[in-house]
Formats: sequence, C-alpha cells, structure tokens
Amino acid sequence: MTATSATVQAGSAKAWLMASRPATLLVGAVPVAVGTAVAHAQGGLQLGPALAALLGALLIQIGTNFANDLFDHEKGADTAERVGPTRVTQAGLLSPGAVRAGMVASFGLATLSGLYLVWAAGPAVVAIGVASVAAGVLYTGGPWPLGYHGLGDLFVMIFFGFVAVCGTAFVQMGSVPMLSWAASIPVGALATAVLVVNNVRDAQTDVVAGKRTLAVRFGRNVAAGEYALLVASAYLVPAALWAAGFTGPKVLLTLLSMPLAIPMVRAVYSEPITPAFNRHLGGTARLMTFHGALLVAGLW
Repeated sequence: MTATSATVQAGSAKAWLMASRPATLLVGAVPVAVGTAVAHAQGGLQLGPALAALLGALLIQIGTNFANDLFDHEKGADTAERVGPTRVTQAGLLSPGAVRAGMVASFGLATLSGLYLVWAAGPAVVAIGVASVAAGVLYTGGPWPLGYHGLGDLFVMIFFGFVAVCGTAFVQMGSVPMLSWAASIPVGALATAVLVVNNVRDAQTDVVAGKRTLAVRFGRNVAAGEYALLVASAYLVPAALWAAGFTGPKVLLTLLSMPLAIPMVRAVYSEPITPAFNRHLGGTARLMTFHGALLVAGLW
C-alpha cells in the first residue's frame, strides 16, 4: 500500500473520489465548452442541450476511469512498481466488483442524460452515445483492448476531439459546421498529449503487462516527438482558422498558454521517470484547460 492509499479508508467516499480521478474531468469538459462556443459563434447556442452534453461527458469520463482502473488491474498493468498515482482496485481500496458496479452506474446515468439529448436533437445522438460508452469500455476492456494495441492515441483524438466537440455543436444546432471540425483538432490534440505523458511514464511497467502503447512500441523519443507535434498543432490550427477567415484574431488568445507548453515539451523528452514526472500529467491537463478556455473566448 502506498503512502497515499494508506491515508484513505477502503470503501470510503475518498476512495470513490480517487477512483473517479477528478483531475481528468476538465479534460472531458473542455471539448463540450469548445463545441458550445462554436454553436454560439454560429448563432445556435441552446443552454439545455449544452448542459446535458456536459453532464453526459463527465459521467462517461468517470465511467471510463472506473473501467481503466478495473481492467488495468485485471490485466496486470497496475502493480506496486508503477510510478503513477494510486489506483484503487490494485491498492485494495475498492473491490473489483464495486468498481465494476460504479462503472455501470456511471454509464447508466450518462444514458439518462443522453435520452434528453435524443429528445432535443434526434436519434443520431444514440449512435454518438453508444460509440462513446463502448469506446470507454473497450479502451482497456474486452478481448482486444484498444489501449493495449497502440490505438489509445487515436481513440482519444477521435472521442475527445471530433466526437465531443462536433457532437456538442450538433445537439445544439442540428448540424455540424466546418468550424466545429477544425476546433476539434487542438482540443483532441491536447487531450491526446495528456495520454502520451501517461504512456511515457508507464512504459516500463506496460512492457511487462503486454500493453503495447506507442511509447512501448517506438520508444520515448518518438513518443516525445508525438507530444511536441500535438502541442504545436494546438497553436497552429487557431492561427490557420484566423488566416483563412473562419474566425477573428481573438482566437490567437490561445498563444497566451504557450509559456506553459514549452517546459513540458522539454520535460517529456528528457526528465527522468520518477514520481516527480507525474506533475507533467497534471500540467498537460492544465494546459488543455487554459488553452481551451482561451479558445472558447476567442470563438465566443
């Protein structure tokens, strides 16, 4: 038991809070905020569907976090040698059965939010919701888990970028404007960058568990290069949107977040993998949040 888990009572509310991984919830909220900003910019803002989309996104994020905690434990990816934060199933703070029940409950509540969106925006929302929940489970679960075969990066780009941003715009507008597709790229790129930091940190234990992430397959330098490209795209796309006339110059507010990005790019390339490396996981999530807030302001 780690020093962190030793201070948390098994089965307690703190254990459930730890399992939900609160620091990741902003990663789920940013795409909804950006999609809503697109809807506003296009004259289609609807508060009810926007709030329902946010609630559904957060519940799917929590359900996915429970699924990852459970399935990584079952597959042996979470061990005492892992450098990252405590995982409740591996630490014995929650039983596998309890975490599984929490996963089902979270996805079930997300479905209730989705029912309202189906009423508001039509049956196409069913496909979005089913795909999102299925991806949340199959990322680390099922007979062929996506994250164990190097597809986690693509999964995050698709679902935290295109699906979340465009889906949020759709439930408010009934259509998917070109601006939402473009705005999805920086959002999805920074969400993927969060995963890259996680995979660089866990590469040594992932090898033992048979988890073939891109950091495992191609090594740290390639993963760090991917991180740098993802971060760069988060700044290049808003500039391209302005240059092409899709938005005004205020979208360049995103450049104000660049001082946060540069030190983390350097760290992902070269900093030793110790518990201190975890701060770059949170730092990348904060970068995504700050960049996303500036992108929302620029689009709004």
